[in-house]
Amino acid sequence: MKKMKNMPKIKLGVVGVSRDCFPIELTRKRLKAVMAACRKQKLPVVECSTIIESEHDAMLAAAEMTAKEVNAVCIYLGNFGPEGPTTIFAKTLNVPFMLAGAAEESGKDLINGRGDAFCGMLNACLNTGLRNLRAHVPHMPVGQPSEVAEMIAGFVPVARVINGIKNLKVFAFGPRPQDFYACNAPIKPLYNLGVEVMENSELDMYEIYQSMAGNTRAIDAIARDMARELKSGNRHPEKLRQLAQFELALETFFADNLGSRQYGVFANKCWPAFEKAFGFVPCFVNSRLATRGIPAACEVDIYGAVSEYMCQLATEHPVTILDVNNTVPDDIKIKDLQGAARQDLFMGFHCGNTPSCCMCEGYCMKFQLIMNRLMEDPAQAPDITCGTLEGTLRPGPCSLFRLQATPDSAGLMSYVADGAILDADPASFGSIGIFGIKDFARFYRYVMLQKNFPHHAAVAFAHAGRVLFDAARLLGVSDISAPRPVGVLYPEENPFVGTVKN
Repeated sequence: MKKMKNMPKIKLGVVGVSRDCFPIELTRKRLKAVMAACRKQKLPVVECSTIIESEHDAMLAAAEMTAKEVNAVCIYLGNFGPEGPTTIFAKTLNVPFMLAGAAEESGKDLINGRGDAFCGMLNACLNTGLRNLRAHVPHMPVGQPSEVAEMIAGFVPVARVINGIKNLKVFAFGPRPQDFYACNAPIKPLYNLGVEVMENSELDMYEIYQSMAGNTRAIDAIARDMARELKSGNRHPEKLRQLAQFELALETFFADNLGSRQYGVFANKCWPAFEKAFGFVPCFVNSRLATRGIPAACEVDIYGAVSEYMCQLATEHPVTILDVNNTVPDDIKIKDLQGAARQDLFMGFHCGNTPSCCMCEGYCMKFQLIMNRLMEDPAQAPDITCGTLEGTLRPGPCSLFRLQATPDSAGLMSYVADGAILDADPASFGSIGIFGIKDFARFYRYVMLQKNFPHHAAVAFAHAGRVLFDAARLLGVSDISAPRPVGVLYPEENPFVGTVKN
């Protein structure tokens, strides 16, 4: 697998705070213990030499962390902490931040050695609300040094998602295909997050592609690399140079147009006019971009591209986007449902955009069967519909995720579900796998359908639910759904129906 790029590296500062009526040495001592625990876990942390007691200290600490190029911070309440200076520091530094507090160490030292951070966390959180700040607060936010180090480790991927999204540009090419209104959503909520969107036409894409034709050496090198990746699965070698020219065009455009942003993703028109103009389908190229950390969503799905990127940031692994596509027939035998009921299973499918590193052995480049029915004579060998990367998804843990504008366009909503790609043959075509997610059947009905989510879902090839939930919340998404167990009803669920098939 090629080295992934297009993601921020987190350099996390740890800043101690102390209320002036508590001994500052209590915070100093406890902060040293936290830093030692972080070093033991090899976490990328930077200690702030300034302990914040006053507003003046807050400004000094912010300047120090800025000079040390910190892009996320843990504010550590070694004792009660000063709520005003604490949040002034957070607002001034303006990076993702978490709040954590020190637990008391021993019943033998609860006179001069008591820090009261359990109480101080209440005041700190209240003051973040007063300043319209969003703090990451761990599930159990007060603990011993080793526990605080674990909290920091859990915050690193959350901070990576936030920083990536705040510095992201989406490159979109073309209008949405007919009858794919689900891929069309207002982009204003993305601008509210800090995402930049650059929309272009299919003619722009075609002109960029044509302009690359003279770069013979670069095209040949990419084509050879494609052949190495496909190995015996190179069913249409005659298409490699065209695909290589397209890949070169997209990568060149990407590098030339990031502008004020550090990271980018694509959301591209891929049918029906594309094939007739370009002479191939772009799926294999999309899969290769995703392998290198540049997700390329199908059908101009801008929110799908952002969702993919969030999954990538959460896991630091290539991702894909799939249709939540079809049910699994009962005659497909599956040994292990990974905790799901049979009715919770579904097939995730797309034409051929999934990175080869996320597939089982035997993947190969084929032609797009559905497009071939529409565009080509079935009696002839496929031509313009060639270029998909097809195979069975690699079994293992996964997360299903979607960020989307609400139906009234007023804000954002999201869902996330942890589950598994099952070890079973889907007996079908495309980039495809059988998914098992516990309690998915009701989730599909009362979240995905009820809230008007589209058919595309981003797929992370690891359990990323905790990170994605916390990141979405920190981005200000108030409506975040996850599967509910039997007995816990969804808001719109009819309490008088519902059975589970074994």
